[in-house]
Amino acid sequence: MNKKILITGAGGFIGGYLVEEALSRGYETWAAVRKTTSRKFLTDERINFLELDFTEEEILHNTLKEHIDQHGKWDYVVHNLGLTKATNYLDFETVNYGCLKLIVDELKGLDAVPEVFLMMSSLSVMGPGDDVNYTPFKSSDIPAPNTRYGTSKLKGETYLQMQSDFPYTIFRCTGVYGPHERDYFLMIKSIKRGFDFSVGFKKQMLTFIYVKDLARGVMDALEAGPKRKAYFMSEDRSYTQQEFRKIVLDKLGKKFVIPVTCPLWVVKIVCHVSEFISRFTGKASTLNPDKFRILKQRNWLCDTTDAERDFGFKTQYDLKQGIHEAIEWYKSAGWL
Repeated sequence: MNKKILITGAGGFIGGYLVEEALSRGYETWAAVRKTTSRKFLTDERINFLELDFTEEEILHNTLKEHIDQHGKWDYVVHNLGLTKATNYLDFETVNYGCLKLIVDELKGLDAVPEVFLMMSSLSVMGPGDDVNYTPFKSSDIPAPNTRYGTSKLKGETYLQMQSDFPYTIFRCTGVYGPHERDYFLMIKSIKRGFDFSVGFKKQMLTFIYVKDLARGVMDALEAGPKRKAYFMSEDRSYTQQEFRKIVLDKLGKKFVIPVTCPLWVVKIVCHVSEFISRFTGKASTLNPDKFRILKQRNWLCDTTDAERDFGFKTQYDLKQGIHEAIEWYKSAGWL
């Protein structure tokens, strides 16, 4: 019998690739979405959809109970639902902590605890890295988030860790990129137009993981069983902004771009003004004080040794290969 898997946040960038990888492994795949969720990248006829309303606890309970009564519990649950930007910072806690708590409590209450519950967290839970010696984050380091987003993710992690005998695994992901992704796309689009913007004059070491590598890592970790620990998920090397720029230039076939380095104080002002405007428009802005703290961080290095040892994690894409594939998709989709 095929393993059954539930993926929350299935309509998002990462969620679509998780669904694709689960299907490729023969899992009976359930994609949890909202009624308003776009299914543009969820077109495989093998996908089973489940509409989950996390805003109403009673409705969520009834939906899950009805499904479990009819189909049985899931073997694996990947909680990929999350919020990365908001006009009201309380929304971070509501979604990144509150929704996780809801589904964990419901699975326990319905006697439907899966073999493994995997939470998609973020490297942002660690807070500022070592920007003197550029020492990578290690699993033994104590998280100290300096953003509301990172704090909300850590609160979700902590809730999982408080559940005795609950079979969880946590992924702390670094910058995830690939086809369909929009934030790194904007950087690539800017370089295509001849400008490469960076923040701050001090050396910054960036880390990335290609979305297909991440999706494979998730499924490998599920199959390895619950570890009740958190893992850093990244390519096992770092890049400077200049290296990122060169890789994009080579793929685009461009020879010249104007590098523009913005002082941190200027970026800080822009982020605060952007947040002020977003309060009136009601639309969450990419640039905000939380984002400034992320842009300000100089060291995103992390040690992936635990993931390599515990479930054989190894990326198949380096940044050059991943950017090449992503740009090909952006071109074919008419984004570039």
